[in-house]
Amino acid sequence: MSIPVILGPTAVGKTDLLLWLSEKYPIEVISLDSRQVYRYMDIGTAKPTKEERHRLPHHLVDICEPDDEFDVYRFRKLALAAERDVIGRGKIPVFAGGSGLYADSILKGLVSNLPRNDAVRAALRTLEEGSPGFMKQLLSHIDPVASDRIHPNDLKRMQRYLEAFFTSGKQLSSMQQEETISERFTVILLDRKRDELHSRIGQRVDKMRRLGLVEEVRNILVMGFGCNLNSMKTIGYAEICDMFAGSKKADEAFDVTRIHLD
Repeated sequence: MSIPVILGPTAVGKTDLLLWLSEKYPIEVISLDSRQVYRYMDIGTAKPTKEERHRLPHHLVDICEPDDEFDVYRFRKLALAAERDVIGRGKIPVFAGGSGLYADSILKGLVSNLPRNDAVRAALRTLEEGSPGFMKQLLSHIDPVASDRIHPNDLKRMQRYLEAFFTSGKQLSSMQQEETISERFTVILLDRKRDELHSRIGQRVDKMRRLGLVEEVRNILVMGFGCNLNSMKTIGYAEICDMFAGSKKADEAFDVTRIHLD
């Protein structure tokens, strides 16, 4: 059986397609979203609602706290276990989401089985905390191809590329280009015309504001989770954190969120 993998940019319509497929086939979704794994972060990650998850089971959603360390190694282990579980119950697993690193770990495996290097990770975190933007600047020199396609807020992904370089001496982007997609998957890549996608992203951000993203972030902070966490660097949450810090007004925070998602 070929396993479907549905990929596409933010607001392209992945959830709508999945719900439509669930009415015709006995599918269960294994999320490839690196942010939907965190509890309490619902609105800003466009997490499927409880009603949608009742209609269509989702795996790897709401599985850890915002301050938990969650990386591609842990993700891949849990995702493959979920795939086996779904197949074992006679259902069809469908991988879906937008995180390139997590998708690649399923489609191509972990590049060259590179091990974790906790010493490098700790050093990078310390340097980034002392000088915000350090990792982005370093990556632009070491692996400019990767730097160009990684958002400045995506510290975890930048850390992974830098960790790979300092562990192997090779650019992770170059190694990824050499890998091939496993034949057991069928990749479905969704896309829309640029102006249509731009409009849908605007609608998504308006909906985030209407549903209460500001209050969601406030509640997360009240629970004791700080804006310095990697999870809170997520687009939408980072901008609202800036608003609470006084560096942005509410309108500006949502305008910047729209720009970052677009």
